[in-house]
Amino acid sequence: MITLFHCLSARSFRPLWALEELGLRYELRLLPFPPRVHDKSYFSHNPLGTVPLLVDGETRISESAATCQYLAARHDPGGLDVGAAEPDFGAYLNFLHFGEATLTFPQSLVLRYRHFEVPERRLPQVAEDYAKWFHARLRSLEPRLAEREWLCAGRFTAADISVGYALLLARHLELHGQFTPAVADYWERLQQRAAYQRAQALQFEAAAAQGVAPVAAPDLRPC
Repeated sequence: MITLFHCLSARSFRPLWALEELGLRYELRLLPFPPRVHDKSYFSHNPLGTVPLLVDGETRISESAATCQYLAARHDPGGLDVGAAEPDFGAYLNFLHFGEATLTFPQSLVLRYRHFEVPERRLPQVAEDYAKWFHARLRSLEPRLAEREWLCAGRFTAADISVGYALLLARHLELHGQFTPAVADYWERLQQRAAYQRAQALQFEAAAAQGVAPVAAPDLRPC
């Protein structure tokens, strides 16, 4: 049985979404955010104290994009996964990691310095600068998405999950109002996927069942 350790709407939403796309059986373990502060017992599972942590037998993965790549390659070659022999293999890897390394990184600084630091440590200028950085990098997707439904290989892949989570986080951080037209349309398509909707519902159901309350900010309601 696969086990996924997850916080509401955190990076671990990527593998949760992938698990739902793949229709796999798994156990979902909800943690308060951030778990390294609010659940010290979690360090026995992941010494980093971060989510996600996906456990599959002896395999343990704590990077969200790598977790999606692992699940896709193991369970859906030629579907969510893009193989090395396919022409878009390079584009697939690029967008898979672009979603985390290029898009989510600046948002994490917005999240910290606009929402999670105590008031006297908040840095509005830092948050604003990294919000601009996020939008500048996101605009690079506009010409590509203007001419195709999904990012690569002519189908929905794990790369779309990786980038899609960055758009979800932008929605929570109220950065979505500046999406360019093709990116905004892409975000709407992502939200219509049944697996995305199931993952959204399941995380809140599991949080309620396991007694995990949403963080106070930002707005983590399903979207």
